[in-house]
Amino acid sequence: MVLPAARTRDEAYLYLDLTPCPTCGSAETEWRHALAQVDGELVTAYDGTCQGCEAEREYLFELPAREHAGGVPNFGGPEPSALLDPGQWLDVADQLMSAVDPDKAGEMAVFAAAAVAEVLKFLPPGVDTVPAERFWSAAGRQVYDRQPGRFRRDRLQVVLDSYSGVS
Repeated sequence: MVLPAARTRDEAYLYLDLTPCPTCGSAETEWRHALAQVDGELVTAYDGTCQGCEAEREYLFELPAREHAGGVPNFGGPEPSALLDPGQWLDVADQLMSAVDPDKAGEMAVFAAAAVAEVLKFLPPGVDTVPAERFWSAAGRQVYDRQPGRFRRDRLQVVLDSYSGVS
């Protein structure tokens, strides 16, 4: 099965990190990356061996319509992710900032800010809250259901500004 496009390699690796092995539940896998063909179409392939149970894992992603150049991290362009929903992105930011080693706070804040910026991409123009239908994963929906108010534009902007100011 071919998954939606990974806009960048950083987004693909984050998706893989958040997708545990279906056999043992471990997320630890050394991934290899290459182009492949499926039904005559080029796709991006990631494969590796699960470090927990040694199962072979493979994920295929559509190629993005265009490459997205950017800094680090580079999760994608102006369009919202088709791989991770807004709840998953906010959860990534929360996890990064909740277990921060003080010596790495600035580095983690850069990644957390980028994750929050991804959440903002799910806001339709003129709408102040990420619509409930934009949450498609169980994990993302759980984050939304716990505190739907966290997905308001003004609150997301405050969090983004706060993380962007950490050095």
